[in-house]
Amino acid sequence: MILKEIIFLVVLVAAVNADYVSYKNYKVYKIVPKNENEVQILLDLRKQPQYYFWNDIVSLYSDVKIMVAPKNQEEFENYFKSINIPAEVVFNDVQKLIDDQVKRPVRRNVVYDWTYYLTLDEINAWLTRIVEEHSDVATLVNLGTSVEGRTIWGVKIDYKKEENPVIGMIEGGIHSREWISPATVTYIINEFLTSTDENVRFMAENIVWHIFPVVNPDGYYYTFNNNRMWRKNRGKDNFTPCANVADDISNGIDLNRNFGFVWMLTGASQNPCAETYAGPSEFSEPESRAISNYVLYIKNQGRMIYYFAFHSYSQMVLVPYSHLSGYDVINAPNYADMYEIAIRGMDKLKAKHNTDYQVGTSGDILYEVSGSSFDWVKGVAEIPIVYLFELRDVGEFGFLLPAERIIPNNEEIMAGLLEMERVTRNMGYYNIQNESEPATLPTTVEPSTTAAPGSGMKTVFSVFLIALCLFVTL
Repeated sequence: MILKEIIFLVVLVAAVNADYVSYKNYKVYKIVPKNENEVQILLDLRKQPQYYFWNDIVSLYSDVKIMVAPKNQEEFENYFKSINIPAEVVFNDVQKLIDDQVKRPVRRNVVYDWTYYLTLDEINAWLTRIVEEHSDVATLVNLGTSVEGRTIWGVKIDYKKEENPVIGMIEGGIHSREWISPATVTYIINEFLTSTDENVRFMAENIVWHIFPVVNPDGYYYTFNNNRMWRKNRGKDNFTPCANVADDISNGIDLNRNFGFVWMLTGASQNPCAETYAGPSEFSEPESRAISNYVLYIKNQGRMIYYFAFHSYSQMVLVPYSHLSGYDVINAPNYADMYEIAIRGMDKLKAKHNTDYQVGTSGDILYEVSGSSFDWVKGVAEIPIVYLFELRDVGEFGFLLPAERIIPNNEEIMAGLLEMERVTRNMGYYNIQNESEPATLPTTVEPSTTAAPGSGMKTVFSVFLIALCLFVTL
């Protein structure tokens, strides 16, 4: 009997990990282009699928990180040696970084303390538990359903139950490999519900918050169980063999290029194999439709002032619109106010752990983008105070930020948000009256107080059936 159980467990584990992408002995090289010719060389190289750029930006004197598989490393090194451009190895084994990042404390606290990264199921369970503990002010909310059928869970926090309240929404995890994003958003939820700091209390209790840690649950689940570096959702409508993707089950869509605001204008791709593939059409994905529907719904419930989207990495606060740069940035309504609010907030953020953040449009300080969630919120939903945060770091670890840096990141972000709220309030934005039509709930949005189910149950059940069949064969 014991032997049968052991065989079953071995088969089950093998089935679970059969499609896991290993980055063993993948190296990351750093290249710093020192003239326009070298920039162009890197831009041309980025078109070759065997080279995986960690940076979206390639510009003069910027650190460009490129991940290369073992089979391509000799060719890569010889090429840069032949053109006299230094290519410094900064990581010898990406898989070791991944393994270090997912390590858990041997004895974990019963209460989550942000010393490690949570899986999707753990985040959903944590949301359920914290809502139960604060049921007088917190409600579990169903934003919608992902392409693979997972519920997108979040929390509504409402202390005063007032008519025409000030409203804010926070989005996390739209890019699945950016684990620090959900870790930050869950921390904000916890602060709003448990902190005794008077400034946190004011921000929590005088605004109705709608907060969603993982709006791309399929992708986030996939990064823990299959491919740590996956960015997009798991849409399966555009099957194309892709040389730069370790599996071809799904090419996926970049949800942050799928929103219907200047869709496919710039900084997005029509190639399904590209990291920035914008989808076959705007709002082609259920996740982006769910977010937009929900924003329009809560906008009609009061005075929606805030929308914050959390990403990584680069240490930036991006102001709409992402397709604008130079003098054109002033075409965004209240750009000057948004810029000042962010600058003041980042001064407070730096005071916490001496971390520097840049402020500006993506087109000015990063790269031009179209079809992003926060640009749509600003341009179509017309929410006044909208930002995208690119969290730690500036490239030392990139998407593989060590778990011990979660808490410092979260502490400084909270300090910045508190100051941004104070400046926004003092500018008079809370006095804006809501002239919208009465709220009508979109059919895709059903607020719920039901406990969040385990998001991986469908996958686990499928694996169980496979393992059971194999066991019977044995």
